[in-house]
Amino acid sequence: MRSSAAPGTNVMSAIRRPKNRARVSHPSRVIVQGFAGAIAVGTGLLMLPWSRATGESAPFEDALFTATSAVCVTGLATVDTGTYWSGFGQAVILLLIQVGGLGIMTMATLIVVLLSRRLGLRTRLVAQTETKSLTGSDVRRVVKNVVLFSVATELVVAAILTIRFAAAYDFNLGSAAYQGVFHSIAAFNNAGFSTNPDSLMRYNEDPWILITVALAVIVGGIGFPVVFELARGWRTPRAWSVLTKITVVVTAVLLALGTLIYLAAEAGNPRTLGPLSDANKVLNAFFSGVMPRSAGFNSIDISGLETETLFATDLLMFIGGGSAGTAGGIKVTTFGILAFVIWAQMRGESRVQIGRRQIPADNERQAVAVALMALGIVVVGAFTLMWVSPVTSDAILFETISAFATVGLSTGITPELPDASKYILVGLMFVGRLGPLTFATALAFRERRKRYQVPEERTIIG
Repeated sequence: MRSSAAPGTNVMSAIRRPKNRARVSHPSRVIVQGFAGAIAVGTGLLMLPWSRATGESAPFEDALFTATSAVCVTGLATVDTGTYWSGFGQAVILLLIQVGGLGIMTMATLIVVLLSRRLGLRTRLVAQTETKSLTGSDVRRVVKNVVLFSVATELVVAAILTIRFAAAYDFNLGSAAYQGVFHSIAAFNNAGFSTNPDSLMRYNEDPWILITVALAVIVGGIGFPVVFELARGWRTPRAWSVLTKITVVVTAVLLALGTLIYLAAEAGNPRTLGPLSDANKVLNAFFSGVMPRSAGFNSIDISGLETETLFATDLLMFIGGGSAGTAGGIKVTTFGILAFVIWAQMRGESRVQIGRRQIPADNERQAVAVALMALGIVVVGAFTLMWVSPVTSDAILFETISAFATVGLSTGITPELPDASKYILVGLMFVGRLGPLTFATALAFRERRKRYQVPEERTIIG
């Protein structure tokens, strides 16, 4: 039976279809554009005269660097946050941290939900990409839970810090509340910004402050899906998903390892843990082991660390924290899957199995791609920085990984770097926050799938 459609209809629709499809941006591209837009707005706001304590406009490079560091929840700074920026400028930084931590598209989706109570397919796909949800049907509930959990956690942490600042230090209630809110938002979002020029070194004998900040960093960096699953079924670990199992186990191992490394390498170092009591040595070793997860607070002098501690911190920063959280790095899930891939190869197994679940081959490829791309970006970034900066190689490598992994720890060289180096660090923070794979996907014009398969041919590996 012949079609009743007019001649040429199918041809015209086929011509129009690619044009319509090209108008819909890939979700990851929208996220890249959203983060870039937030950085641009933040840079403009920080360049306003009333953003700076002196009433003068901040230089473009300092405003751009600070805005990028805040949106990408890093914490590296070219100027002292507490004295260089005015109250308005610090409020802008806090807002950028909050927006960057929750995610541009997550915030936008929440606004759409509140205003229209409806979500289009494109908006759901964008939110799904940002929150790393596995399905798009319940994105509205996921986004609401993420925001409510974030705000509730920040309020609890802010209350604890406020009480401590007011009770134990020379702060009036208003100043204590401001300090509590500022450090709460920065800690939960894994951004290492502090109003103190020495970060938290002045509180290195106060377990109330250090443990509260450390726990906020862990909760914020472990990932929202894991937090929600643990809240529902923390008593039944056998029923946990592979994501939760890997995240919990690898995070616990890395936290313990980081604490032991700092304690063993720095206990006798007079520039770091040496002058502290035994109990405070353990406290600060634990705090310092938590911070490479992706937060840039420090309770000891980073520039005084032993060489082996700096190298171990490089590795911890590169791995980072959990997926779909505020942490950076290649993520503990990527590291965990790669470890199981190596274990399966050593055992001669063709499939990677974690517990009673088998890992899909595309997950393995993604893990390899993320790790290798991250390694390549760090190598190129460090080499370029060494080329343009008159700084020692170990400090440059530390700064490079800290920027890419959105950690914010520094040996103190950031303000001394030339402008070219600062722009390189801006690029590293931007790429590191979005993730190498997401960034590369966003640059692709469209996804393509081959409609054919060529013959296989094995080659020699190693």
